[in-house]
Amino acid sequence: MKVSEFLTEEMIIPEMKARTKEAVLEEFSVFLEDRGRIQKSRALADILSAREALGSTGIGGGIAIPHGKMRGLSQMIIAFGRSGQGIDFDSLDGQPARLFFLLVAPDDAPGEHLKALARVSRLMKNGKLKDALSKAKDAKEIKALIAKEEG
Repeated sequence: MKVSEFLTEEMIIPEMKARTKEAVLEEFSVFLEDRGRIQKSRALADILSAREALGSTGIGGGIAIPHGKMRGLSQMIIAFGRSGQGIDFDSLDGQPARLFFLLVAPDDAPGEHLKALARVSRLMKNGKLKDALSKAKDAKEIKALIAKEEG
């Protein structure tokens, strides 16, 4: 499973408007609805918020991977967002998150969901990639960096 197979340029937010954790979840949810990937942004925002209530998906190092499972999806959805100023995401290391990978899996595909989480986590252990993603000029470059890293 490759992130770049699911992450298209149209699913990348080069500069998020959100300034709070809740606003990040809302922005991603509306973003997916606007692109016809989900039907109801409020339902997804609620799913993501419920997951965050269990424990932050801010894994540290400036990375957050909000995720959840949603009924009615036929395949995994992956989106990416970036915040130049960083957003308090209750991350494990207490640092603001700057790079966000949103994963939304069909509710009947727990294996795919776990594989995607593991893959994104592995990608984000590469400091050079994180640096390059932070400096990329647009969605096209962000997509290319991830695809190149995955080989």
